[in-house]
Amino acid sequence: MEPIQKSLRKWMRNHKQFQQRLNQMKQEVLQSPEIRNLVREHPSLTNEVVEKQLIKLYEYQSQSKNCEKCPSREACINILPGHVPQAEVVGTEVKLVYNKCRRERKKEQHRKQRSLISSLHMPKEILEAQIDRLDFNDDDRAQAVQNTVQYLEGIDEQLPSKGLYFHGPFGVGKTYFLGVIANELSEKNIASMIIYMPEFVREIKASIKNDSMNDKIEAFKRTPVLMLDDIGAESQSAWFRDEVLGSILQYRMMERLPVFFTSNYTLNELEKVLMTSNRGDTDQVKAQRITERIHQLSDMVPVYGQNRRGS
Repeated sequence: MEPIQKSLRKWMRNHKQFQQRLNQMKQEVLQSPEIRNLVREHPSLTNEVVEKQLIKLYEYQSQSKNCEKCPSREACINILPGHVPQAEVVGTEVKLVYNKCRRERKKEQHRKQRSLISSLHMPKEILEAQIDRLDFNDDDRAQAVQNTVQYLEGIDEQLPSKGLYFHGPFGVGKTYFLGVIANELSEKNIASMIIYMPEFVREIKASIKNDSMNDKIEAFKRTPVLMLDDIGAESQSAWFRDEVLGSILQYRMMERLPVFFTSNYTLNELEKVLMTSNRGDTDQVKAQRITERIHQLSDMVPVYGQNRRGS
């Protein structure tokens, strides 16, 4: 008999606690300005109806509606993180509809914008480059900063047919300018592709074996904005220079699609580099053909300053 009495007392104690919590919840709901407004706007929500839908109304009342109770999107307190409840009354029934909150929409927009930037072996620092992190007080880089800002400010509904050719010594931050431009273009819903040239050469060589080379070249040809980082640093064959790089640049020149470049060389210096293939063959005419296309596709921007990568 004793175990039954103990269980009965435990049940009564728990039941009492439950009733206390229920009454407390009921008071919170009924005293909430949100619920009072809802009841006032919908006469069908009588006391009896409210009693029956107390749990649902508490769910609505206790959650954040405008991110005001959430310290961040990651620390969202709502049942469905990143979503806010909206109460809809149909007859005597309260329905809760969950919509994306402003932080979730912003996060999705950011993901969408990031998806507009594709890259071939580019460091995370470059992919996250921001215009407000450029050093506007560095006189050596002032022209490059000015050219970059002017270019971006000049973009309206139509993308310019020419990009920029950043050239200067090793480590002065030329690639960072590409990242800034790519992110600013993504804000305008313009897709770009950034390619590190030495890896580009290796990628094309590897793709010959699995028959994906033509698809990759077509993607480089047709992307709205193409960015070639460190052109002239790669060891390339005459075939790559003429049939791959030359083909891509020719297509984009004809279609008036912009290309951005970074290089340790001026255009004249690059021509001398491109003259000689990795087999030692020289061909000035074909090298000139490449640099002439680069000239047609971009405006020259010198970048100076200290080596930002250290010694």
